[in-house]
Amino acid sequence: MLAGAIFDMDGLMFDTEQIWQKNWKQIADEMGVELAEEFKFNICGTNGALMNAVIEKYYHVEDGAPIAADCKRRVHEDLLESCPEKPGVHEILEFLKKNGVKIAVASSSTPEQIRRNLKNTNTEHLVDAVVSGSQVAHGKPAPDIFLKAAEEIGLPASECYVFEDAFNGVRAGYASGAKTIMIPDLSQPDDEMRRIASVYPSLLEALDAIEKGEV
Repeated sequence: MLAGAIFDMDGLMFDTEQIWQKNWKQIADEMGVELAEEFKFNICGTNGALMNAVIEKYYHVEDGAPIAADCKRRVHEDLLESCPEKPGVHEILEFLKKNGVKIAVASSSTPEQIRRNLKNTNTEHLVDAVVSGSQVAHGKPAPDIFLKAAEEIGLPASECYVFEDAFNGVRAGYASGAKTIMIPDLSQPDDEMRRIASVYPSLLEALDAIEKGEV
């Protein structure tokens, strides 16, 4: 078992990617824009300049920042009401914590949103560090956020698991040198994902593999 574990949040720990997609579509509908199907795959896990670039491409605007800010505000309001958990979140966090593994959450969401989600799901006490995409220079698929998270828990990335659901996140985990585990949400793994990550249907199956020493 490795010494550290870094978790993405949206679509991995919590079933919040559906909330993001609902709001992206709502904004597009209000603007009279029809989003191409691949938008939802390209926007997943992005932040900052890359997120803005994806928005600019699919919403046909010169500056994606205002749309990004609007979507983040709407998602924040939705998550005040509830934060649906993915199966196995508590089980894997509690197992890792009990076994002395340092745990970080590294997400494109704001630090405030990350901490609120953790608090609302009673998982805050299991997490040693929180890193937001706003704290690093380059968003996923660059490895910056996972390198920063590993630093925050006092470990090299090579001694950490990275748990991700999206292609860009998996690429970022792999680029960081971490042992990357993909739990698919919106995006189903292709040959590239299976080459650079271990793939499991849920966090429960990933936990079982860790317990057995298979990953």
